[in-house]
Amino acid sequence: MTQRASANWRFAAHCRVRAFVRSGALAAVLLALVFGPSPASGQPAGVPSAFTVRDVAVDRTAATAAAAREGALIEGQRVALRRVLERLTPRAEHRRLPAVSDARIADLIENLEVQEERTSTVRYIATLTFRFRAAEIRTLLRNAGIPFAETAAKPALVLPVLRRDGLLLLWDEQNVWREAWNRVTLGSGLAPLVLPRADLADISDINAVQASRGDDRRIASVAGRYGVDGAVVAEATLDHNTAGRPVLQVAVSRYGAASTEQTVLESYAADANEDEAALIQRAAAATARAIEERWKNEQLLQFGREGKITVLVSYADIRDWVAIQRRLGEMTQVRSSDIVTLAKSEAVVSLSYIGDDSQLRLALAQRDLDLSPAVGTLAGVDWRLTLVPSASVVRQRR
Repeated sequence: MTQRASANWRFAAHCRVRAFVRSGALAAVLLALVFGPSPASGQPAGVPSAFTVRDVAVDRTAATAAAAREGALIEGQRVALRRVLERLTPRAEHRRLPAVSDARIADLIENLEVQEERTSTVRYIATLTFRFRAAEIRTLLRNAGIPFAETAAKPALVLPVLRRDGLLLLWDEQNVWREAWNRVTLGSGLAPLVLPRADLADISDINAVQASRGDDRRIASVAGRYGVDGAVVAEATLDHNTAGRPVLQVAVSRYGAASTEQTVLESYAADANEDEAALIQRAAAATARAIEERWKNEQLLQFGREGKITVLVSYADIRDWVAIQRRLGEMTQVRSSDIVTLAKSEAVVSLSYIGDDSQLRLALAQRDLDLSPAVGTLAGVDWRLTLVPSASVVRQRR
């Protein structure tokens, strides 16, 4: 058996020979392997991470290694497309997601990375990353009439606080709520979450009482160590109903510079055959999904609503100016950014966008761009746009 890691495979060549193969999907996967790894590495410029699907596991056995590889890669691209479509759309719309042929899926793929693979004479096992063409995916969903979002939130730290028998628990071994979060898959959606390690540094930074009351300084301290900009405090209260079955009340509050700082309450009651541990595990998974869905619904692209503002863009040097321009150009919400005037350290820019002001500001914040009301600036300029360092950058500078 052989192994390869982090190899980029090209799909473009299949277009030149589609007439000579059975299907577009077969051409895509086989020619990618024949022509070998692309010299480029990492995510292609301008392709948002929302359109990248990692860790797609495939395992196929066939009469020959080539047939097994072909079948596995076609299966993998089907799985990856479904994942990216579900990531971008609300759960209520998943039943309406369009059926797409294998040949069409191949056309939607920008490139494929083989993270790891093993082959034998009859079997192919691999873990794959698919990067989809953002514009093509948008067109697919818009043609199907399905609303979608693509703004990814910055990662947030989850602080699972358990209130039980009059006690507040966070880092304690008795915190079964935190243990349940350890078994939840995090980080693959538009609102990625990070679970702290519960080490001595975490214990020193914040305790259960401080997390429960939303101590901004303590939350900022622990979040900063993990290189994230905010935290989600998920506080669960364990009780029992009149029938003696366990009930979990969950309050979720988000803290951070770009958050709305709202608290959402949910209640979970055990089913007839569900014990306390199963209830807590179900509630943790449902809470993670609810956080993802809430963010997604807030960021749904509003193509029928457009606005225009004039902003004063401030920057330290040409590198900052180029970075700002690039980030604006990558945003679907920003229809156009036209330069009105340009100087050494600032520019006046006319921004056309879709959606409302608050949605635009939140989307910009996820790309480390701060849009704030302008005070004492030029006539007709009501907003100021600046590039701000992310939490991870600030952490590296310390």
